[in-house]
Amino acid sequence: MFDAYATFHPPEGVGVDAHEQAVVRELTARTAEQRWWLGYLDTGAHDVVFPRAPRVSLYWGWPYVLVEAGPEQALTWRTGHMRGDGPLPDLFFPADHSWLVSALWDDTWTDVGGSAAVIAGLQRNPLVSARRVRPDEDACPPGLTRD
Repeated sequence: MFDAYATFHPPEGVGVDAHEQAVVRELTARTAEQRWWLGYLDTGAHDVVFPRAPRVSLYWGWPYVLVEAGPEQALTWRTGHMRGDGPLPDLFFPADHSWLVSALWDDTWTDVGGSAAVIAGLQRNPLVSARRVRPDEDACPPGLTRD
């Protein structure tokens, strides 16, 4: 569906907040001004921001709270997620669907699909540590293991 794909995770020595802010800066710089959809996976153990909101079933039937908001809210609404202390949603994308960022509950990294320019921008930023992957390639970054 997308021109390019990558995975990313905080590089060694870079805090989660600096990493996630860099991700959002790179995506915002390459996206026309518009609303974003923010998705919070309801694992029963992690903050979904709006606990009483209805759930949407995605992927293999996993329940998400999906909210229309923006990049500012992606960096401020949540106080921690399954990958660490940062606020980023488990799933987010702009209204035009030009890219999509997704992290599954059992992965310590995040996947992204988008234009070649979006992926290249994430790759160039040393705070992001993005690695380009093919759709048929294992997304697990070198040095990380599956739980």
